[in-house]
Amino acid sequence: MRSRTTKPLTGPELLAIPGRKKPYVMAHRGNRFACPENTLAAFRRAIADGADILETDLRLTADGEFICIHDETVDRTTDGKGAVSEMMLGQIQRLSASCGREEFHGERVPALQEAIDLLPPDMALAIELKTDRFLDPSVGRHLVSELDRAGVRNRTIFLSFSLPRLRAVRSIVSDIPVGWVTLSSPWPLVDAQLLGPYWPLILINPFYVMVAHLSGRSVCPLDSMPGSRLWIYRLLRCDAVLTDDTDKTCRALGRPRRDRR
Repeated sequence: MRSRTTKPLTGPELLAIPGRKKPYVMAHRGNRFACPENTLAAFRRAIADGADILETDLRLTADGEFICIHDETVDRTTDGKGAVSEMMLGQIQRLSASCGREEFHGERVPALQEAIDLLPPDMALAIELKTDRFLDPSVGRHLVSELDRAGVRNRTIFLSFSLPRLRAVRSIVSDIPVGWVTLSSPWPLVDAQLLGPYWPLILINPFYVMVAHLSGRSVCPLDSMPGSRLWIYRLLRCDAVLTDDTDKTCRALGRPRRDRR
C-alpha cells in the first residue's frame, strides 16, 4: 500500500492537521446519522462531508484481527449474534452490518485496514480501544505494526475511557498521542495529550479548556450532537468537536466538502 504521511500529531502541536481549521471535526463512528455506524459507508460519507478526523472503535476477533465495532457483541449492529472476541473475522464479515436499515444490507463490519485504506492524506485517525485485550503488550505491538505498515502511525490518536489501556499502549510506543474520555472528571489533570470530557463538565468548569491548553493538552468534548453548543466550543477554543452528523456540523462550521473540490 502506498505510504501516506502528514506532519506528526505529537507534542504541543497535537491535532495540528496541515491545511485544516480548528475546531476540527471528529466523525463519531463515521457519519452514523446518515449511515450505519462503523461501516465503510459511514466512513466514506464522513470523508466526503469534510471531516478532519475519522473516529472508530476497535476490538479483536478470535483470530486476532482488528475490527471496527463498538459493542462486545455483534447483536445490535448486525443480523447475527455472538461475542466479537469469540468469532473469527470471516464469520463476522459474512454478517450484514446494516443496523436494521435495509438500504444498507450489503454493508459489512470492516477490518481496521479497510478503514485506513479510505483515509485521504489530510485526515487523522482516532482509534478507541474498546477491550482490555489492549492491556496485553503483544496486542499493542501488533496494532502499532499495522499502523506502521499502512503509513498512518504519525496521524493516529488512541482514545479510551480506560486509563490502564492508554498507559499500556504508551508503555510500548510514546510517539502516538493518547486521549482520555471521561464522564465524570471536571479537571483536565490527566496525563494524556487529548482530553474528551462529557460536555456538561466544561460548563461546570468553564476554565477546563484554558487550563488544558496551559498544560499543553487539547480538548474535544464528548458530545455527539454538538449543534446547539458549537458556539460555546468555538468561544472556549476547543480543539475539536465530535459529531454523529458530519454533514450538519461541517456545514455549520463552513467547511468545504471533499467531494466538491
